[in-house]
Amino acid sequence: MADRRPGGGGAVTSPAKGSRPVRLGPRSVTALALITVIGVVAFGWPLLAGPGSALAGHTADAPWLLAALLPLLVAVVVATIADQGMDAKAVAMLGVLAAVGAALRPLGAGTAGLEPMFFLMVVSGRVLGPGFGFVLGAVTMFASALLTGGVGPWMPFQMLSMGWFSMGAGLLPGPERVRGRAELLMLALYGAVAAFAYGTVMNLQGWVTLQGMGSGVSFQPGDPLRENLVRFLAYCVATSMGWDLGRAVLTVVLTVTIGSTVLRALRRATRRAAFETQVTFEGPPRPR
Repeated sequence: MADRRPGGGGAVTSPAKGSRPVRLGPRSVTALALITVIGVVAFGWPLLAGPGSALAGHTADAPWLLAALLPLLVAVVVATIADQGMDAKAVAMLGVLAAVGAALRPLGAGTAGLEPMFFLMVVSGRVLGPGFGFVLGAVTMFASALLTGGVGPWMPFQMLSMGWFSMGAGLLPGPERVRGRAELLMLALYGAVAAFAYGTVMNLQGWVTLQGMGSGVSFQPGDPLRENLVRFLAYCVATSMGWDLGRAVLTVVLTVTIGSTVLRALRRATRRAAFETQVTFEGPPRPR
């Protein structure tokens, strides 16, 4: 609906179909695809490298992949913003949600993986779309690392994993197809599966650096894929299953209990912000 101001020239606003502050255009998709491919290689090289691969002899160098990952993550954010533009309202919402997410993360630190931040990432990605979700996930993890002093070789991997986590919620079937109770159940199921996926992916980052835990769970450079995969699964069960389960259960509980309230609040805020409203200026009306 156009808003015409009385008097002389005025602004005419025409809202677009949807209210997502960051949409994935061609440049954003290309950058995101590139960082995803590099991220898969960075996470999965221990399982992908064959016995004769040169990578098998450089396990100590794996953490330094952050030197390549971090600039690429920043490039994805810049490309996403430059592709369609991010106005002050979108930046403000990004800042608020990232700050809330960063503040929520320490609440469950050391308590069986009870991290309410993951619930916020799910509903935010759902409402605001995959582009905003990826940016929000990466920025939130970066802010929480600064807040908790968790800066280290693992931080870029956490940023990428959380970006994927939030983006995935935005790629689920839209509210025009799934709504109400079915939407909450879908988000709860996604949150549970993605919580385990996040923990498993992050285990790949730490698995190669925490050797000496025993031949049954430690990464053995150059060993066949099947043997290392069995060790990795044993490592996941021994080190993070309890954390992943706690994270998944809390995400499901929060989604089912307060998910509809938070979804309504975010959608109302998004509609009022009118991120995609185009403003044009017209001259004074011609006298009759």
